[in-house]
Amino acid sequence: MEPLQLLASGFLDALTWQNLVWVTLGCLLGTAVGVMPGLGSSMAVALLLPVTFSLEPTAAFIMFAGVYFGGLFGDSTMGILMNTPGQASAIASTFEGHRMAKNGRAAQALATAAIGAFIGGFVASVIVVFLAPALAEFSSRFGPAEFFALAVFAFVATSSVVTDSPVKGLSALFLGLGIAVVGIDGVSGAPRFTAGSPQLFDGVSLVTVTVAVLALGEVIHVACLERHRSGSELIRPKGRTLLGWKEFREAGPAWARGTAIGLPFGIVPAGGSELPTFLAYGLEKRLDARRKDPQFGKGAIRGLAAPEAAGNSTTGMAMGALLALGLPISATAAIMLAAFRQYGLQPGPLLFERAPELVWALLASFFIAMIVLLVINLPFATVWAKLLLLPRPYLYAGITVMCALGIYASSGSTFDLLMLLGIGIVGFVMRAADYPVAPLIIGMVLGPVAETGLRDAMMSANGDATALVSSPITITLYALLVLVVIGSIVNRVREKRR
Repeated sequence: MEPLQLLASGFLDALTWQNLVWVTLGCLLGTAVGVMPGLGSSMAVALLLPVTFSLEPTAAFIMFAGVYFGGLFGDSTMGILMNTPGQASAIASTFEGHRMAKNGRAAQALATAAIGAFIGGFVASVIVVFLAPALAEFSSRFGPAEFFALAVFAFVATSSVVTDSPVKGLSALFLGLGIAVVGIDGVSGAPRFTAGSPQLFDGVSLVTVTVAVLALGEVIHVACLERHRSGSELIRPKGRTLLGWKEFREAGPAWARGTAIGLPFGIVPAGGSELPTFLAYGLEKRLDARRKDPQFGKGAIRGLAAPEAAGNSTTGMAMGALLALGLPISATAAIMLAAFRQYGLQPGPLLFERAPELVWALLASFFIAMIVLLVINLPFATVWAKLLLLPRPYLYAGITVMCALGIYASSGSTFDLLMLLGIGIVGFVMRAADYPVAPLIIGMVLGPVAETGLRDAMMSANGDATALVSSPITITLYALLVLVVIGSIVNRVREKRR
């Protein structure tokens, strides 16, 4: 009963009128940015990261939770109405969702996505309430070697296993690790890769990197490479946004299966929601093929319901892994981890001891965010669709201004503005050459964790490298990593043979 009592105290903190305003504002902003062409939930969090530093931590993270979950719904709205998903996690939803829209069922498709996101996120939040304290207690057994193994697992899984090209994924990872070590070494006091510049002695700000790569890089990419491309025609939703009993009965099992598929991926560094959404879609497609009247390819509601539930259940569980283990499984979660560090907080077992009010108020806000999103998305789906009519030049000019103002407001340094531009160009080159940006962000966030864990483990063992694989936890993590890599190689070989 202790988690329920702590959650009740969290609701007392989260249900103050100030925090209700922040979570509602976060849901509105997240949905709005996710709906807009070319943007997504990760960009929404990145843009708001420098803005929220004036807030106290609980209000800031409650707002981030609303942005995080709201952005996922916005991503799917674009995919359903324009066949252009905001992020990779919404690709699977576009297959049947856009066909439903073309068949005159756009409103029902948006309702299916909203309810599926609510179910997946709500179930995941319930599980996180009971699982996160247990995970935090388990992670209290971690020493330097275990944290190093966990970081290596995340590095390899996100850069070489879940990307199309392992070489490009690892290249992006090493770029992130290289940026992470710039500055004065905390142990030896020696400057590293600063080129003698005093402005780099404190290192490169993670806020600057995330805003530059995720936001400014996307703006430059659209301006240079996509301005002459013709966009997909917008399908405007009409009619009722509520589902009938027949549609509920059709989508219900798919929502349940999608939620079950997405839950385990929230605590495994496998690149976020992309994989579980495709798995959920694939399962529904195989089940549909056995029916007397297959509906896939014609706008099957189950082909939309399952990926939406899977994506949000993964996201909800990912927040639990972030709070209990300090492990980000996606670029957006990595930005959230950066936000914790900007406030001087380190997710993990000590966070539950040192800031329990923050943790449980944040967990309570997950439930509030789900309800708020359901309220603002079901009746106002047609309103969100109108955001897709915004002219792109005005939209991306506004984003550029927000990037510059946010970075300058948080640092007050013109050097950081130049850094923003330089790294933004790097982000553009990565997109143009089809390099993934998530490994770069995760490498920069977890790089210091891996370095500290490796250094402390080797110093405590007098340089004996066997200390890195001397505990059951490290052996298990490395064994799982080997199995994951072997499975990925086998799948790639099979695909090439086909």
